[in-house]
Amino acid sequence: MPFFDPDWREKYQKRIVSAAAAMQSIRPGSRVFIGSGAAEPQSLVKALTQRGAEIIDTEIIHLMTLGSAPYTDENFKNTFRHNALFVGANVRKAVGEGRADYTPVFLSEIPRLFRTRRLGLDAALIQISPPDHHGFCSFGVSVDIVKAAAESADVVIAEVNEKMPRVLGDSFIHINNLDYVVDVSSDIPESFPGEPDEIEREIGRNVASLVEDGSTIQTGIGNIPHAVMMALTHKRDLGVHTELLTDAVIDLIDSGVINGRKKTLLPGKIVASFCFGSQRLYEYIDNNPIFEFRSSLFTNDPMVIARNDRMVAINAALEVDLTGQICSDSIGHHFYSGIGGQVDFVRGAARSLEGKPIIALRSTAQNGRVSRIVPSLQLGAGVVTTRGDVHYVVTEYGVADLWGKSVRERALALINIAHPDFREELLNQAKKRRLVYADQILVPKARYPHEYETTQTNRADQQIFYRPVKPTDEAMLKEMFYSLSRKTIFQRYMFSRTAMPHAKMQKLCNVDYKKNMTLVAILNDDSADERIVGVGDYSYDPATNTADVAFLVHDDFQSNGIGTSLLKQLISIAIKNSIKGFTADVLASNQHMLHVFNKSGYAVRTTFDDGLYHIEFEFREPLTSETPKADRDKS
Repeated sequence: MPFFDPDWREKYQKRIVSAAAAMQSIRPGSRVFIGSGAAEPQSLVKALTQRGAEIIDTEIIHLMTLGSAPYTDENFKNTFRHNALFVGANVRKAVGEGRADYTPVFLSEIPRLFRTRRLGLDAALIQISPPDHHGFCSFGVSVDIVKAAAESADVVIAEVNEKMPRVLGDSFIHINNLDYVVDVSSDIPESFPGEPDEIEREIGRNVASLVEDGSTIQTGIGNIPHAVMMALTHKRDLGVHTELLTDAVIDLIDSGVINGRKKTLLPGKIVASFCFGSQRLYEYIDNNPIFEFRSSLFTNDPMVIARNDRMVAINAALEVDLTGQICSDSIGHHFYSGIGGQVDFVRGAARSLEGKPIIALRSTAQNGRVSRIVPSLQLGAGVVTTRGDVHYVVTEYGVADLWGKSVRERALALINIAHPDFREELLNQAKKRRLVYADQILVPKARYPHEYETTQTNRADQQIFYRPVKPTDEAMLKEMFYSLSRKTIFQRYMFSRTAMPHAKMQKLCNVDYKKNMTLVAILNDDSADERIVGVGDYSYDPATNTADVAFLVHDDFQSNGIGTSLLKQLISIAIKNSIKGFTADVLASNQHMLHVFNKSGYAVRTTFDDGLYHIEFEFREPLTSETPKADRDKS
């Protein structure tokens, strides 16, 4: 086809027919493709089903569509057979009752199925925008697999809708490649996510904590993706490379959060394959050059996705087992959705420089009666994302980093972000299956307090991240212990401890974050993985309403303010939990720690016996110039 055909208008007019006339080209036994999502050609679908009695054994194939699916009605069971490449709500009943099929397939591979004729198409029913002055029509809100279908089908029947946005990118078809044209003027179906509830907002905040400035993001549709986008308002220089766009991008673009400035692939462009949303979104993308719509052959290719540095892929799940297997297309034997682009983006983000694949889900289903984190997937449940592919799993209770972790570490991490009502049973099941230590402890109802997380710069100009301990920190704490000098170990434990067994360490890692608290200081610089360089903890004594406090700072980081910072934060947490004061025992030779307590800001009382200082101070007694000098000198 030449770049410009001066006779295209005349050819176009000759191809305009009614929907009913266009359907005369469909023969019995055909395989017919229907356009995706909000671009479903509804007048063509209606005309197709009206001719049902004449075209028996017709196979209907498509991704999820927003319109109706009358061909799946029971009265058409001997006429049409639907083959779902993704099980949407409008065909789920038919698939569940065996009147329709489901083909599990990666979204990135569907165009190749069409082009190689492994899934050959006799006809493609599509919806497009009116032609421009060169005779090119845009696929509009759905390029995805529609472009490949239109380029592969024997017959292409196009519903040309004057209300279809003209979307830019690799998203056009010339009228010379259309066999029949049906002119319509109908609104594009709209899709509105619900308003996220507080649980979904918390999931959004947890996901957003993993998104760094300059990242390129991918999200889907639904309340949780909407909540994630709402939580990104404080980020900077984000890019977008996704299969699906929703209204949530608009405000982030207008505020400058999304600008694509730091993208390493197609900088400045918002790359997508299709969109669902409101009329506002459809008007926003119309002829807007910041949007680059491409076939899913491009957008979902893991090798293409990986070309985006700091690629963050955010996808959903129905169930996660304790080893990290992700089920997202079925509930037991019942097919619920599809593979879609989840694995494409999980693998692409995993191979991206500093990329992060994330699976986000509520911790429970059925109004809290069922845990979505389970010992084993339901019988018949499909594994969409494998144990080897999974990296981050996020619920409203936190983030589980599973990549490169043992099954034991994974199980503990996932139990820690499960709903507290199910943690004890999950731990019991993990013990029965020998996934964790037989003596593993856990504080079932403990809520991880994100509000205690903070980053500070120490005296050596290093960024130190302070946060409450997690049960999964045991390995990092052991690494720290075995790298300490004998002197530091002796000063902390007051004897020459040579080992730190699991039974001892897990008590430090499993706390209720109220009466018993452990804070860790983490170094995470460009040259090394994160490591714990300091620990502070207190243990509550209900008899005195005080807590015994202790610290351990790695030799390489002593005298840089980490101990002082840990103490200040522990004091703040203890006051919030109505603890009246701290006690501690410090060797006389441990001048650094004595100095830390001396700078606590409170009147410190000390007693000395056999080379050991016993320290006490209450939070209601700040250190002032009126504090008795003897007490200050002793400290």
